[in-house]
Amino acid sequence: MSGIVSYGSYIPVYRIKPEEIARIWGDEPEKMRDNLFIFSKSVPSPDEDVATISVEAARNALSRCDINPQDIGAIYVGSESHPYAVKPTGTIVAASIGMPLQYFAADYEFACKAGTAGMQNVKAMVDSNYIKYGIAIGADTSQGAPGDALEYTASAGGTAVIIGKEKVIVEINHTLSVSTDTPDFWRREGEPYPKHGERFTGEPGYFKHIIAAGKAMMEKMDTKPSDYDYAVFHQPNGKFPMRAAKMLGFTEEQYKTGLLTPYIGNTYSGSTMTGLSAILDEAKPGDKILAVSFGSGAGSDAFDMTVTDEMKKYKRDRAPTIKKMIEKIMYIDYGTYSKFRKIIITGDSVE
Repeated sequence: MSGIVSYGSYIPVYRIKPEEIARIWGDEPEKMRDNLFIFSKSVPSPDEDVATISVEAARNALSRCDINPQDIGAIYVGSESHPYAVKPTGTIVAASIGMPLQYFAADYEFACKAGTAGMQNVKAMVDSNYIKYGIAIGADTSQGAPGDALEYTASAGGTAVIIGKEKVIVEINHTLSVSTDTPDFWRREGEPYPKHGERFTGEPGYFKHIIAAGKAMMEKMDTKPSDYDYAVFHQPNGKFPMRAAKMLGFTEEQYKTGLLTPYIGNTYSGSTMTGLSAILDEAKPGDKILAVSFGSGAGSDAFDMTVTDEMKKYKRDRAPTIKKMIEKIMYIDYGTYSKFRKIIITGDSVE
């Protein structure tokens, strides 16, 4: 059976606290922190974008296994913030990690589930023996308009997953998706920041799809929440995934390992995959995992997975764990944040 052969993540070292954002806009810091359940968010430095984050994540994944990059036959990068409107991110990553001349590549966009959509496509190609290995990446330097509630959570980071049939550390037993035309969040061509339907993004958007996909997966696999050791859900803020987990019948013990938004913010396309990465940093053979992503517009991808005995031989220590990346912090003020995110344009930044 095909599954995850290796994985790797990257989270920028810079952070900004909600109190610092609230100081600028006159919001109540305790209210914003408590309502969103977030203590800080990651911020990309001026020389970091989705391409560099994806390269770092992919290199970390490759460092943990003995796969020859020349055997990787497909790469799909999911993101809402590709550095180019017309030029693929995937080819940049492929060149950086030494993939062959002949491979399948595409940049994906389905809001925050573009990375997991890539996982599904790679798995299908591996299952059909069309490729030996494929790599799926979910990464973002997500946008939030100054003063908008999104600014408190929109962060940066990403995860790369290599899928194949040999030395599989996590079997993907099944995957499925649910989708509807629900315009809860959008950004039109040429607009720098997305807009959202505020409360509309909750019930008819996030919860409807997460719950439907989670229930459909458990029905398909004839499982119940207690059958899983871990569960991870898309994390637009700290509170939504906790509520979704409880609605589906999962406990704090099952979802706490993959809950990262309170510490690094919402990495959008990297959110669910990076939460899964944190789980895999600790998972043992035999552990069962349920992962459900969400992308506005709207849809969810669900995965039922089992950790294999191959994990005992897997070289997790060859790349930084999520815990280590979360602990490596450099806090910045709003002025520095504004410069990094190009809210303030300096003379050097003008082309």
